[in-house]
Formats: sequence, C-alpha cells, structure tokens
Amino acid sequence: MKSLSEQDKEYIWHPFTQMEEWMQSDPLVIEGSEGNWLIDTEGRKYLDGVSSLWVNVHGHRRREIDESIKRQLGKVAHSTLLGLASVPSIELARKLVEITPSGLDKIFYSDSGSTAVEVALKIAFQYWRNRGLEGKRLFVTLSEAYHGDTIGSVSLGGIDLFHAIFQPLLFHTMRIPTPFPFQCPGMTPEECRDRSLEHFRTLATEQADEIAALIVEPLVQGAAGMIVHPAGFLKGLEQICREHSILLICDEVATGFGRTGKMFACEHEDVHPDIMCLAKGLSGGYLPLAATMTSEEIYRAFLGKHTDYRTFFHGHSYTGNALACAAACASLEIFVRERLIDAIQPKIDLLSRKLSTEVRPLTHVGDVRQCGFMVGIELVDDRDARRPYPVELRMGARVTHNVRKYGVILRPLGDVVVLMPPLSITAEEIETLVSATARSIVDICGN
Repeated sequence: MKSLSEQDKEYIWHPFTQMEEWMQSDPLVIEGSEGNWLIDTEGRKYLDGVSSLWVNVHGHRRREIDESIKRQLGKVAHSTLLGLASVPSIELARKLVEITPSGLDKIFYSDSGSTAVEVALKIAFQYWRNRGLEGKRLFVTLSEAYHGDTIGSVSLGGIDLFHAIFQPLLFHTMRIPTPFPFQCPGMTPEECRDRSLEHFRTLATEQADEIAALIVEPLVQGAAGMIVHPAGFLKGLEQICREHSILLICDEVATGFGRTGKMFACEHEDVHPDIMCLAKGLSGGYLPLAATMTSEEIYRAFLGKHTDYRTFFHGHSYTGNALACAAACASLEIFVRERLIDAIQPKIDLLSRKLSTEVRPLTHVGDVRQCGFMVGIELVDDRDARRPYPVELRMGARVTHNVRKYGVILRPLGDVVVLMPPLSITAEEIETLVSATARSIVDICGN
C-alpha cells in the first residue's frame, strides 16, 4: 500500500502551493496534537508557530472545547437556519454582541473569512439600494489589501501575486495608499498616515454619492506582510466615513480574538464599525465558522413586506452550524474565565523583547513588525540599502522549511517570515519559537 505522503501527492491539490514543487518534496503529514504542538506520522513534535494558519487560539485538544462539541453531538450536529432557529447559534450571537464594539447588534453567519467579507459587501451594497441611494455602489480599499479568495473579496484585494490573474473577473474598486513607512520615503510615520488619510478624504469629498463603504483590516494588514498601521490611522478613517456617510467595514478575520493584544483590533482606537467580519479564531480554531456583524440601522433597512423585495437573499448550507457555534461558545467562555486578554500581556512583552535581542540584530533582517501576537520578520539581501532578495531564491520559504529541524512550524508571506502563535503559548515556548526562528534565518541567510 502506498504511504500517506504518496497518497497525498496522488489525490490532493494544496492551497497556495506550486504543486510541481510539492511533488518533489517530502510532505510533513500531521496526525496528532498536544497543547500548542503538532505531531507528525513519525511521532515528531512541532510547535505550532502560526496557529495552524492563524486560527488556533487556545491550543489543540482543549478539553472545554472538545467537551462542548461532544455535548452538542449528543443533540444535533447541524440544522439549517433557513426557516429554523438553533440553540447554539442564538447563544453565540448573544455572546458576540456582548463582547464586540457597541453598535454591532445583528449577526449573519457563514463559514470562512472570504464568505464573511462577501456577506459584508452584499449587505453594504443592498443597504444603500434599499434606502433608494442606488448610486452608492463603489468600495474603497487599501493598497496591498487582502480580504479573501472568492471573487468579491478578491475584487477588494491589492496583492498582485494573488489577484492579478483574476482581474478580468473582478469589479472595480478604488484604493488609498497603505501608510507603510517604506512607501513614504523621507516621511515620518505620522506624515505617511496623514498622506493616506488625505487621499481618502479627497475621494470621499468628491465621490461620497458613489462610495458605499470603506473596508480595512484594522491595525495590521496580515497577508501584505504584517504591515502595522501608524497610531491614529484607523480612527482617522472612521471620522472621514462618518463625515461623508460612508459605511466602515472592519475585517477582523485575522486580527480578532486577542491577536493584537485586545479582543478586537478596533478597540485600540475606540473605533465602532458599521459592519465587522469575523472568522479564523471565532471557533477557537476547531471548525469553519464566520460571522458578519452589522448595526441595527443597517438591519432595519432590510425590513418590509415580502413584496417590497428588501430581503437579503444570501445564505449558506452550513450557516450557523451547531457544532461550530458550540465550539465558539466554549472558546469565548475561556476568554472570560481566564481573563485571557490580561493574561497574554506579559507574553506579548516577552515576545517583543526576544525579537529585539535575537532577531532584529541579524544582518539579513530588514524589519521586524509586531502588533500583539502578530509578527512579520522581513528578510533582505542588504539591510542598509533595503535591497530585497531575488524572488527566485525564495528565502522566506527556505527559512520556514528549515526551521522544522528545530521543532517549529512557520509559514512565509514571500520573504516575510510570519509568527502568530496561539494565545496559549507559554513563556518557555516563546523562547523556543524565537530562538528557532533566529537560528533558521542564520542557517539560510548567514550571520
């Protein structure tokens, strides 16, 4: 019989993977887990340094979440929300309204970050039509934005490597520059921030009658390479939206559930979006689940008689899945019981100190960007000249593959090495994570 690795190569098409290269590799096959560690078929353990692609929150096989799912299995695994209600989905909705920024009172469930964004787009578009303002149909995004991989969410994206090939399929959006210091030569972070805000203010002033919404990843643009926005940028965007009757959509798929050091990134600047997208860590990293939250005002624009045709005609077969909602409820209970946001602050500080002493000084590290547990380590050929490595060298991929020999799993974004551990990571594990990353960078890039 063929090995699992051979069967994988025979049957599976992996995401974001050049399969010709994969076929020449020796895939790591995961079959178990323990706490913050993954275990392969050979029994080797690896620290889950990217939370299984930014989804795991409390570690693997967390007893409370396991038991919550088992209890729900004893009742019903799934029932539709089309024409029926569901106990776990109701309980989770109440909990989400209690912990998210005030004003987000209604929840529309789906099953991934991409679908949460698709729902947000369609709600924003139809909201203005239901109000008789059909001209408001354009969306504003940031350069280097990433909001998912379905056609609507790709239309909002600005990462050519991922999105350029699909351009003929996409609808038109408008972009404002990301306030990233390296895109603002000679400017302070504040000047860079203000330039971007002024760009948006000009667009809003000139085309307010056409702009339906601005969508932004608050504080950190994850897939762009962990780009951290200057202080005050998010609040400035909110103020401009309010002045010009533009909906603010905050995509907290990656930044939500403690990743930035607060429950939601919006809280850092007391921002209250009209629409918020949640996924990834929502179920604790157990099951696919997403939520698009909106204000009461937006929700009421969809109310009316059947013949008014104001209904939001959108839905998913597994919307509000009972098992996923049960897992999410258990995850949120852990946040409350363990006062988790307070508990992670010393760990965030430790991570910052270790990065400063072990990674930042390395010759081929051009930048270390951190916001809470979200970290991007940019690799460069020449730090002084900020000269990147040639793309064909794939230095980020080589570093993250090499780090496995030190017992750590990481993934790159181009030549940016990403660290995003579970919130449950221990101080000792943080030291292991950073030390292994530094050693791997030296192995591949040199001192």
